[in-house]
Parts: sequence; C-alpha cells; structure tokens
Amino acid sequence: MNLRLAVNPRRPALRRRNRALLLFFTALSLQLLLFDRDASAQQSEASDDGEDVVRVNTDLAVVPFFVTDQRGRRVGGMKLDDFSVFDNGSRVEPSYFAAGAERVALLFLLDASGSARDIITQQRETALAVFSHFGPRSRVAVMQFRERPELTVAFTRDLRAARAGFQIAALPNRRTAVFDAALAAVRAFRGEAPRPEERRIVVLLSDGLDNASETRAAAVVEEARAAGVSFYVIHVPLFEPREGRLAARPPSKGFRDLAEKTGGQFFVVGDARTSLDPHAEYDMRPIFHAIADDLLGQYVIGYSASVAARQPGPHRVEVRVAIPDKRKLRVRQLRDGYESRGDK
Repeated sequence: MNLRLAVNPRRPALRRRNRALLLFFTALSLQLLLFDRDASAQQSEASDDGEDVVRVNTDLAVVPFFVTDQRGRRVGGMKLDDFSVFDNGSRVEPSYFAAGAERVALLFLLDASGSARDIITQQRETALAVFSHFGPRSRVAVMQFRERPELTVAFTRDLRAARAGFQIAALPNRRTAVFDAALAAVRAFRGEAPRPEERRIVVLLSDGLDNASETRAAAVVEEARAAGVSFYVIHVPLFEPREGRLAARPPSKGFRDLAEKTGGQFFVVGDARTSLDPHAEYDMRPIFHAIADDLLGQYVIGYSASVAARQPGPHRVEVRVAIPDKRKLRVRQLRDGYESRGDK
C-alpha cells in the first residue's frame, strides 16, 4: 500500500498535521498486514472438524507410562522435572509432558457370541459412561466379533452413534476368534492421524474362549506395545460342572496377557451363583471407574528424536525417576522404544 501526502514547507502547522496523518496511515497499514498474517496463520491451525490443532514435531518420540510405589499403588501429581529420559543410554531433553488422560481414543471390543451378548447389552450405558471422565477431544469406537471382527462404529465423539454399536444381533453360536479381533482392534488405530498426547485404549469384554484365531496372543501384545495401545480386559467366564460343583472354564492361553503385558488391567465378572440365574444383573460400574482412575493416573513424556534417530535400528527408551528422595518409585513404561531408519 503506497500513501502520498503533499507537504507545503511554507505552512508549518499544515506540515505538522500532514506528518501526523502520514504516521497514522503507516501504522494502520502495518496493523492490517499483521491482521492478515495472523488470520492466515489461525486458519492454517484449524483442523477439518473445527478444533484447535496442537502442532508438534513429526519426529516426536512419545512414551506413555505410570509410576508405582513400593506397594504397587499408582502415584500421581508428578512433574516433568521428576523424570529423566534416555535414548539408547544417552540422555535426551524432554519437550513434551502430560499428566492424566485429557485425550483418549477408546475402542470397545465386544464378544458377540451368545455367552456374552446379553451382559454386554445390559452394560451399554455403564460402559459408555466411562467416556465422560475424559476430555472433550476424546473419541470412542465400537468393534464386535465372532469368527471375524467388524468395526460397527468408527471413531467418533458422538455417544449416540457409539450407543448403536452395542446392539448385538442374536445369531446361532459360531466359532470365536478373540486374538484375531484383538489384533484388528490394535490396527483400527492405524488410519488415525498421530496425536502424541492421546492415550489409546481397548476395552475387551469376552468369555476368553478362542477356538478360531490364526493370531497368537504374543503377536497381539507385541503390536499393541509398538502402537502404544493398552488393553483393559473384562472376563465374563463360563461355568461348567467339575467334580460335583460349578467351576469357571479357564480362558485361552494368553488372554490375560493382553492386559497385563500392555499396561492395562484384567477384571473378572460373575461367579457360579450368577451363572445359574438367567435374570442375574451385573454391576460393572466399579470396573469402569477403576479403568477411568487408572488412565487418569498415567503420564506421557516425549522428546525430539531427530538427533538420536540418525542411528538406524531399534532405539530403547528408558524413563527414570530423577528426584533422589523418590528413587524408590518404579516407572512402568507402556512403550519401550521405536525403530529408526536413520537419515535419508
């Protein structure tokens, strides 16, 4: 923008006024330019769904973890300065830290076989209520499985849509592939844009009996840990006569590992008495409250891997407690490292 004002040197008062006008219009022009630049920047920072986007480096290495005391109890209230981070033994400077679970991607993985179908339908509202504990940017999805998994509700913030995913059709009993479905649940997160601050959770409700999977539990655990996905398993056991009494059928080998080796928890619902009562009602509220409390007690720490990642191959990341008077606390990481291809 070019501004020109005529200046008459023989009229001092007019000259002073013209100089003031020139300064005013120059300042106004600069403000307009800055406004246009800021508006463009703000527009580029908005995502398609209208929410603010947290811009982070694409080389951010992120490690979710929790801290326990000597009795195994979760420890909250810790800060970034309480921790040190090491990449392949070399100390790195953290650039990201979050406590709690302000952003969660929660996938319900539901056993649609006849044994668990009725219980899942009863617990729909209780299960979805856990979602209210997390921040407004959290998402929920629903996947059902029998012999094959089916993503019935893709990730959404709409609880009404998620509620429909708990409707399970009454079909004849078929074979059940728990571990194939668990692997599909982990891979359901692949299509989502990476969000370093987001916690990825699968809540699996099942009787734990797998008679159709081609996938082994160890493969699910390995891929889940690499993707930062934790399983919270709710076991609804089946009971059978054994030596004159009812006894729970043990789940398939590795079923419990899905929770215990990915940083989640394992719960059991029901007993021999309730298994005989077709009208038994299950109260899973304590379980879902425990899941919410567990997530709220976790931490996420991250650092730029641009320098460390120049060395190709696997990188082991270790988070340690740095405060001397807190050295008795134990850090349990939900992800141990990452794979680097080195500089191109």
